[in-house]
Amino acid sequence: MVKKTDFNYPSSDDLKSHLRFSPETGHIWLGEQRMLLIHSEAMGSMRRELIETMGMERAKGIIMRTGYQSGVEDAKLARQLRPDASEIDQFLVGPQLHQLEGIVRVTPIKFELNSKKKQFYMELRWENSYESEVHQKAFGVSDDPVCWMEVGYASGYSSEFTGQAIIFSEQACRACGNDSCLIIGKPAADWQNIEELTQYYQADSVVDQMLDLRDEVVSLRSSLMEQEKQDSHIIGVSKPFKDAFGLLEKATQGPVTVLLLGETGVGKELFARSLHRKSCRNENPFIAVNCAAIPDDLLEAELFGVDKGAYTGAHQSREGRFERANGGTLFLDEIGDLSYSAQAKLLRVLQEGEIERVGGVKVIKVDVRVVAATHADLLEKIDKGEFRRDLFYRLNVYPISVPPLRDRQCDIALLANSFIDQYKIKYHKEVKGITHHAMAQLEAYQWPGNIRELENIIERGVLLCDNGSKIELQHLFAMMDVEQATESVVDESGQLKTVNNGVYNQFVEMFFEAQNNLFEIEKTILQESVNRARGNLSSAARSVGMTRPQLAYRLGKIEKES
Repeated sequence: MVKKTDFNYPSSDDLKSHLRFSPETGHIWLGEQRMLLIHSEAMGSMRRELIETMGMERAKGIIMRTGYQSGVEDAKLARQLRPDASEIDQFLVGPQLHQLEGIVRVTPIKFELNSKKKQFYMELRWENSYESEVHQKAFGVSDDPVCWMEVGYASGYSSEFTGQAIIFSEQACRACGNDSCLIIGKPAADWQNIEELTQYYQADSVVDQMLDLRDEVVSLRSSLMEQEKQDSHIIGVSKPFKDAFGLLEKATQGPVTVLLLGETGVGKELFARSLHRKSCRNENPFIAVNCAAIPDDLLEAELFGVDKGAYTGAHQSREGRFERANGGTLFLDEIGDLSYSAQAKLLRVLQEGEIERVGGVKVIKVDVRVVAATHADLLEKIDKGEFRRDLFYRLNVYPISVPPLRDRQCDIALLANSFIDQYKIKYHKEVKGITHHAMAQLEAYQWPGNIRELENIIERGVLLCDNGSKIELQHLFAMMDVEQATESVVDESGQLKTVNNGVYNQFVEMFFEAQNNLFEIEKTILQESVNRARGNLSSAARSVGMTRPQLAYRLGKIEKES
């Protein structure tokens, strides 16, 4: 057991080193938690409005619960900030942070701590409490103690740190006319009036009930079938997303053939499934085919079916994907990789609504809506003789470009939280979200793998973070990814930076001073990326923030123009 009556704090320099200001991005960081500087007068104004609107007791409960949550967040940082210190010095992170944050000066009078035996007792003197100051200024001398947020903070911090319910109570308050405030904290079971003290930590407002219901709805939605999960990830508020999804919803009005364009991983299949579910064909099958994943010699058989005896091993007739999708929707992903002969048969289906199985002579009528998708430039494939021009114009009746994730920055948080809701249920973990610092990194990252990459990273974060805590940056990126993700957004001091804020100004100045040719610079950089990756285009693409198809396209164009 640790007992202290003659008190000296350890140096707070270690805590100050974790407090970082990044004015160019509008952030203040304490570890990975975002902090705010706000006028005490503004907090006093909000306090006064809460009291006048909701009454003293309800306002007290809201403010105490706010302080409690703040204490919980600081307690999670305590052991991380002083990993090698004694338990008591680790605990003192809380009072020292309270002072560093400008809330109050904390002087422990008596402190007993034994975590293993669940023993805790603490007496504190608070001086210069901002709460007592703003309350007295607004309402005059009070009959009861008013340092509600600070009491809540102490209770939340101590409970989270010790792993048991610790409740603090203010015995004397400066707002009541005392020289300073006196606070006592001990385990909940040691208080005789525990119900009176804990009633303020029980959320009972209509708003809180609505939030609880919202959480239940999220949990229920996450546990539904996979088909219903698909639509939960088609979310966004960005203009590029709304434009694309608006076009998709209009396409539900009829059986028009839709061509989905976009990079790998942007969610083209999710768009296709959503289109099917919103259409009048939703009671019939949705069949998906990845044209790039099936060998050319088997692709026609997979699409159009096989008659018995069509080739060696065809011992019985078999339906193709078109027949299985009859009355519904057939999604042809990576349509640009369809063989030339299969393209001709696909054109006939689109024009005539009929197919012939491989080795068969019978014409089979089908009623199928075709939704095609590709990340490739089909016009370039037409020029190379790899794609039929007439098929392109038949597919291109209703094109929809699905935007890459880097153009949907304001959607990243929405998508990330949606994936957290999904995977915390899958892995039976309680995850309280993502730290502000980690979210800022996610929003600054360029996402060459788009939504699929984001989903994989969030799944990794859910797996690696501690149960009941938040996902931090270290949980999200593997070692190779961390370098790519953080080099462009974090400077040497660990503060955020962005390209738009002038990180590469020196390079730009050198470019214009040398009067270089932009095409030659691009050519040199891309070819050097391939050389350094020893011909591995995927690795080379990652090194310059591109996808593999983007790099291949640029290299092909450079070769043509050289």
